[in-house]
Amino acid sequence: MKSVLTGIATALLLVACATTTSPTGRKQVVGGVSQQQLDQLGAQAFAEAKAKQTVSQDTRQNAYVQCVVNALVAQLPAQYRTVRWETALFVEKEPNAFALPGGKVGVNSGIFSVAKNQDQLAAVLGHEIGHVIARHHEERLTRQMGTSSLLQVAGALAGAAYGDTGTSVVNQFGALGAQGLILLPNSREQESEADIVGQRLMAEAGFDPAQAINLWQNMMAASGSRSPQWLSTHPDPSNRIRGLQRDLPALTPVYQQARHEGRIPRCG
Repeated sequence: MKSVLTGIATALLLVACATTTSPTGRKQVVGGVSQQQLDQLGAQAFAEAKAKQTVSQDTRQNAYVQCVVNALVAQLPAQYRTVRWETALFVEKEPNAFALPGGKVGVNSGIFSVAKNQDQLAAVLGHEIGHVIARHHEERLTRQMGTSSLLQVAGALAGAAYGDTGTSVVNQFGALGAQGLILLPNSREQESEADIVGQRLMAEAGFDPAQAINLWQNMMAASGSRSPQWLSTHPDPSNRIRGLQRDLPALTPVYQQARHEGRIPRCG
């Protein structure tokens, strides 16, 4: 019983860690890990990626990616502008990219097959950096820690009532339920939010926000068949494009103002 109560207390503590507001006004539960821990995790994951994958030595492509990242970072809130952002270009055909806490950005060379110009590359990287400034990594870790604690409580209760079989069933199917009902929907929500944050960021940096729509049209053409939306951690591309189109009219003046003020990226 003591362990059950401890688990309940831990879960409740995590749920009540801290409530904040995301850049789009969405309520978030954060605080499960410190910023220092997040930065350490980001640095560790980035180091592992560089150790496992082939890092491109193409000077021109590396400079291109760094140029886009620099233009985007210059428009971030102050606490993110002071971070020393590090980029790595990986020799990998899959069109993908990521950004991690602590200012780490990884890009697969395959992204150039769908991001046809600097504005489309900015759409990709703005989206990924959007995850960082919207504190999505911290939010997901906090939620996962809370989910794990709740499952431990349920497993202990089932074990007390039904023995090891009850614990096993809860652990197996409970984890599946958490993944399907808590973690994956949250991820889709974060992906949609990163689209909003990233598209605004690219407009503020002087990249054409309309090109985010073209990027996802290219991604759809390249991806072919895909899993149903409710089984995916990402929104359906068609829904994604509609969201980007919805926000474009409000961002066009932001883009034009950035250009008027001299923010005209020339990355390639």
